[in-house]
Amino acid sequence: MKELETLEACREAIDAIDDGIVRMLNERMEIVKRVGEIKHDTGGAIYRPEREKAIIERLSALSVAEGGTLNAAAVEAIFLEIFAVSRNIELPERIAYLGPEGSFTHQAAESRFGAMSEYLSLGSIHAVFKTLEAGRAKFGVVPVENSRDGVVGETLDLLAKSPVKIVAELYMPIHMAFATKAEHLGVIKRVYSKDKGFGQCREFLQEHGLDTVELIPVESTAKAAILASEDPSAAAICSHIAAKLYGVPTMFENIEDLHNNTTRFVILSDFKNGVSGEDKTSIFVRLKDACEAGALVHFLQDFDDEQINLSKIESRPSKGGDTFGYWFFIDFYGHVDDENVQRVLQKHSNEVTWLGSYVKGEQ
Repeated sequence: MKELETLEACREAIDAIDDGIVRMLNERMEIVKRVGEIKHDTGGAIYRPEREKAIIERLSALSVAEGGTLNAAAVEAIFLEIFAVSRNIELPERIAYLGPEGSFTHQAAESRFGAMSEYLSLGSIHAVFKTLEAGRAKFGVVPVENSRDGVVGETLDLLAKSPVKIVAELYMPIHMAFATKAEHLGVIKRVYSKDKGFGQCREFLQEHGLDTVELIPVESTAKAAILASEDPSAAAICSHIAAKLYGVPTMFENIEDLHNNTTRFVILSDFKNGVSGEDKTSIFVRLKDACEAGALVHFLQDFDDEQINLSKIESRPSKGGDTFGYWFFIDFYGHVDDENVQRVLQKHSNEVTWLGSYVKGEQ
């Protein structure tokens, strides 16, 4: 294009587009404010994952249909932040998460609630649940399982007895960054990280000759970033968000030995999602005839009869009177309000506790 032959012309065109984007975003936020007023009057939930998913899918398809440069991932990244800003304008909310600040759970929370939200770092998963139950925060973010280490038992046990519900899930790859203020590797005398961090990045340390420097384990990768920020001859193996938060430049990204390590996080709150058509439901099951032969098989057969696909079943000690009694956590595809799901749950109404229905996350 003739009018974009120079760098200056390109910059002027970008500035003009940016001006238009800001004007249109301001128009959007004025409507958002009205949405917030309506929801306040009707008691509607501010966070609607199914609505956000539908918008992202529609805009991604539009970008493809028009031959746009933005792919689905780019559209999602941009609009997740717009959604987060919108929610804060509708009604500012506090998000509690398993800390410390800069942890992977913090990173997961910020990926959904954006930089503008108010975050509350808590020292345990139990504290997150208690904070939500007391109304000191609207949302909570906790890990529920990891692809390498399995389920987080404390999260499952607390879900079994808490009134809070799962309103969303997200799967986040666990990538480690090598962050340091050092100019080059030769001046690094010590590396800080959580003990697991060293084990997960052993090959990187060996390949770069860092297995001979002092490796100092600390209580969290966030703490490692803090220490590296104070010592120009040190480095940290930490999350990307911790490096950014504490101002430590990232020298290498994705340094973990295995790149398929993923953690599933759940977002907790006190409302019920609408049906999206791509839902997952979690339930907690106490079988009244658990000691009888075939009790679990008979229970699961009802799901098969209704063509409901189970995605996970996990047993947990009942912690009751039975020495080896077990309860079950089950995830399946579908919404609690779907007719076939209702038929199964009503049949076992005295054995099942509903933990939430939510848009299934992208793995």
